[in-house]
Amino acid sequence: MPGQIDTAAADVVSADDKVVRKATLAGAVGSFVEWYDYGIYGLLVTYLAINIMGEAEAGNLFLTNVGFLISFVARPFGSVICGYLGDKIGRKSLLATLLVLISAATAAIGLIPAHSVIGVAAPVLLVLLRVLQGFSAGGEVAGAMSFVGEYAPDARRNYMMSFIAVGSFIALMSGSAFSAILITALGDDSMTSWGWRVPFLLAVPLGYIGFYIRRQLEETPHFEALREQRTVARNPLREALSSPRHLKAIGLTIFLPALNGPGYYLLFVYMPTYLKTSLGEHNFSMLRALMVTAFSLLAIAICIPLMARLSDRIGRKPILAGSAVAMAAVSYPMFRLLTTGEFGLACIGTIVLAIAFSGHAAVVHTVLAEMFPTSVRYSAYSIGFSISTIFFGGSAPLLMTELIESTGSNMIPAYASIITALITLATVAFVRETKGRPLASH
Repeated sequence: MPGQIDTAAADVVSADDKVVRKATLAGAVGSFVEWYDYGIYGLLVTYLAINIMGEAEAGNLFLTNVGFLISFVARPFGSVICGYLGDKIGRKSLLATLLVLISAATAAIGLIPAHSVIGVAAPVLLVLLRVLQGFSAGGEVAGAMSFVGEYAPDARRNYMMSFIAVGSFIALMSGSAFSAILITALGDDSMTSWGWRVPFLLAVPLGYIGFYIRRQLEETPHFEALREQRTVARNPLREALSSPRHLKAIGLTIFLPALNGPGYYLLFVYMPTYLKTSLGEHNFSMLRALMVTAFSLLAIAICIPLMARLSDRIGRKPILAGSAVAMAAVSYPMFRLLTTGEFGLACIGTIVLAIAFSGHAAVVHTVLAEMFPTSVRYSAYSIGFSISTIFFGGSAPLLMTELIESTGSNMIPAYASIITALITLATVAFVRETKGRPLASH
């Protein structure tokens, strides 16, 4: 019986907290490696443009906007294939393989010969590697969340899963900080010549550490229970896409994380570029822009576990709704602070936005994982979230740049934040509360 399977799995998890902690670490390390790339790519894009495109200004714009978008367009393909495999053969081995792919693609970017050496093949190689990164990331997010969620005890599931989100923000901060230190220490000439390659190559040891940790773990108790009772879905994709119940949940998975776009990609990934280019370098150098973003990253890394623990006590829906309301309320005034060009006010603005967004970042992926049964969790979750990421996340840097240039308004990101917060808030009304409930098996 499904209920018996879930109860047994929960008992196994709660009996050994050490295993739960290892599973959480494995998920967080994978998240770190995935988001480390975004922390370095955006900051080093100027050096990539010179070396890979052979020119600075036009190449910079192309690699910033199209480079981000391409990786997100590739995500649904990764989500479909990896989701199918994850629900068919298990989570553990696939997640270890995905971590190797992400790390290898990131490191390979640091090995691409310059445009002056191989010509147009250089940007072609970069695009192909971004596609591979996007493909791998498409299977990583839902897989890591499912993996940790299926190990975690029901009463503390959100808290344990929240460290995957913490890993992503620490990765952004670490990647940006390491790149900024290199730029300061080496100077533009050395960075342009060879220094830009170093942060990408660092993905090799990071990936190895994550791969080693993941390989040490067993398959999740929930998926193992399906194997033992021979109830693993024969075709999880068909099962997910042919069931009205699952299709409704996939629809919610597309719209519930709408706030993720402004949250992740505007407030943290795009923010240094926004401060430097949209507000003028006379107000914010790249180093000052990174410092502003670093304060907000630190704030959200602290707040996420607190919000997740609160969610395990009072429920998922109050935290999601409260975060959406907070983002809708503070986005306009906080972006007004940013546009003053004052460093201190900009720090206050980004920190307040980070705190407001932390409830969403802490809870949304737990809710998405809890929507689906173990038999199709990886597939259905991956498909819905990847589509959501394309609509609300991957196109954000390109869309914001174009809208700011065409309208002349630096407040466009604030409006995007408000609109997506309202979409998330409306979607929360259709989501059932899942706090403390055992994960379904079918």
